[in-house]
Amino acid sequence: MHRLVFSLVTLIAVVSSSAQAASDGLVRVRSSYDVKTTMDRLEGVLRAKHLKVFLRVDHARGAHDVGMKLRPTELLIFGNPKIGTPLMQCAQSVAIDLPQKALAWEDAEGRVWLAYNDPAYLAKRHRIPGCKKVLGKITGALAKFGKAATSAMQ
Repeated sequence: MHRLVFSLVTLIAVVSSSAQAASDGLVRVRSSYDVKTTMDRLEGVLRAKHLKVFLRVDHARGAHDVGMKLRPTELLIFGNPKIGTPLMQCAQSVAIDLPQKALAWEDAEGRVWLAYNDPAYLAKRHRIPGCKKVLGKITGALAKFGKAATSAMQ
């Protein structure tokens, strides 16, 4: 189990050097774009890869609607039952973290970030035995989607 977690964390570091996997279970990627453009790009790549986009939430709009301020912050909920189902078959509790989510926000310094759950963290959190192949696919796919959404160098 520890070897699996270590392998996945290593893969994330190799696949995307601009991504930062943190102990809180999030992979953060700095974006070259504003929040809306980052999320438009992510949604576009997900749809092009035939993933289901369930919902896009504009938290800043929600804050505005109740008279409050929030820097640009958007959440995208997406998934692929062909990948998520085998993961849930390994450990059904992972369903609490599925479908996948990606969050884009502007920080206090005006930088934009895209974050998503680190599959290695989910494997540890849900004590997922095996499923190395599925977790590897998810890790690689999320890194590619993140890079496509955030990088000006394509």
